[in-house]
This record gives sequence, structure tokens and C-alpha cells, in this order.
Amino acid sequence: MGALHDGHIELVQRSLTHNDITVVSIFVNPAQFAPHEDLSTYPITFDSDMAMLEKVSVAQIPQKSCVVFLPSVSDMYPSGIVQDVEEQKGTFIEVKGYGHQMEGKSRPTFFRGVATVVTKLFNVVQPNRAYFGQKDIQQALLLRRLVRDLLMSFPSPENLVIVPTLRSSIDGLALSSRNVYLTNVERKFAGALFEALEAGRAIWNNQDGRSRDEVVAAATTVIRMRAEEAERQGIQMTLDYIEMNDPDSFDVVDWLSTHRARPVILSGALKIGRTRLIDNLLCGDSGDIISS
Repeated sequence: MGALHDGHIELVQRSLTHNDITVVSIFVNPAQFAPHEDLSTYPITFDSDMAMLEKVSVAQIPQKSCVVFLPSVSDMYPSGIVQDVEEQKGTFIEVKGYGHQMEGKSRPTFFRGVATVVTKLFNVVQPNRAYFGQKDIQQALLLRRLVRDLLMSFPSPENLVIVPTLRSSIDGLALSSRNVYLTNVERKFAGALFEALEAGRAIWNNQDGRSRDEVVAAATTVIRMRAEEAERQGIQMTLDYIEMNDPDSFDVVDWLSTHRARPVILSGALKIGRTRLIDNLLCGDSGDIISS
């Protein structure tokens, strides 16, 4: 959706490395925003986006082609689009049973908007491969299911590539377009979510047979301690959720000993001031999910 950062550029680099032609779509999708969310203030940075793409496609991998696709709202939604789902008209895509967990619990219409716009983009471009970031793990896995359920050939499910999250070298904060909303003081606490998820994963790694509650409690304790520190500096930190979910069903995982043979998603959402951050880690072997 624009406001490109190094995490996006990593996706572009992956594509340029493995494909002759790379298409980068930039489109701020109204269907992904509920009426109370930040569509009107979402950062639009077209000039810097183009500069970043030109640098990576020309200077680093000059023999490959990079095309930027910039559709208008009317191009993508010929029947029109409003943010209120109840008022929308036209064709929309919903992946039933997989959009109400994790992020979907807090943003109930979000994945309907994602599934719809990505289906349109795949229809327009018909890519052999598509690249998505692990930071939005539920989104990426849901899209794999979408292309499988709709029998899409472009891309096939195995060619929907999920690339590891790119992080700050200082505190592990996952790179995100919304990080620009953070004030300088808020930024000092933004690594708390990654720190919390690491604490939870350590319990999973070291305590065989322990419950989901113990993992979540370890992560939540880190958030509580950091929130108390932030409050002393006038910063409000509010935890939305920390949860452990199955990567196939997105159902909550209770007893972790039964999932040792397969990965588990440990994810969370944290609000710092007015900025909502999301992140996730995979517990266990992630080889079938993430492209190294």
C-alpha cells in the first residue's frame, strides 16, 4: 500500500532475483479499513517509493525489469467502494472460517478487503510467483488458502512465497509503514512486542508439555513491565492480544506438547499511543511456511 520501507524492498529483491519481470503494485485499498480506521491519514509517499524501487531495480539488479502498477480506486472497484461493509455493492471475496481469529478478532472486515483486492491483483497480473512478508503472517497464509480453494494457477499455492520479517537491528521492531506514526519517545518502547514474543517463545522452547497459558503469561508480563515504564514517561501502551494459533486452522493452540511436530504461530498486537503494531514469531520448524 505504498509508504515503502526496507521490508518491502526485500520482497522486491527476492522477486528480482528469481524472476525476469517483477510487478510491484501500490494501491491503498479502502476495503481493508473499517470506518473508524486510518484510511484518510495513511502515509502516501509516492516520490520516495519510486526512488527506492528505482534504486533496487536499476542499481542492484540492472538486468531484470521492474514494473510499477498504480491502479486507481475506480480501476479496482468499478462498482464503487465505501468503508462501511453494510453499504458496499459489487463483488467481494471472503475466506470463510479463517478471518475471525488473531487479527480478524480485532479487525473483523479486514481480511475480506485483503482477499478481494489480492484476487483482483492476481487476475490482472497473473503472476508465476507472489511475495508477502511474514509480519502479516495470517494474511499471507489466508491468501495461500484462497489461491488453493479458488484453484488459481497464477500463482499456485506453493508459489505464494512468505519472506521472513525484516527488523530493526537495535530492538527487533518489525519494519512497518505505520512505524512513522510513532513519536521519538514512543519509538523507545516499540520493541516491547518483539521482546514479549521472544519471552513467550523461550517458554515454548524450554518447557515441553506446558500450556498455551504459560507462554502467553510470559509474553504478557514483559508488556506489563514495559507499559509501566512507558507510563512514567507519559506514554500509554495497551495490549490488544497475545495468542498462539495453528498455522492451518488459525485455531487457538492449548497444549503445546501435541504440536511439537509442527509449527505454531505466536502473535500479538500492541498499541503505543495512537499507533497499533503487530508482530509474530513461529515456534518450531517453519520450513513449510517461510522461505529462507
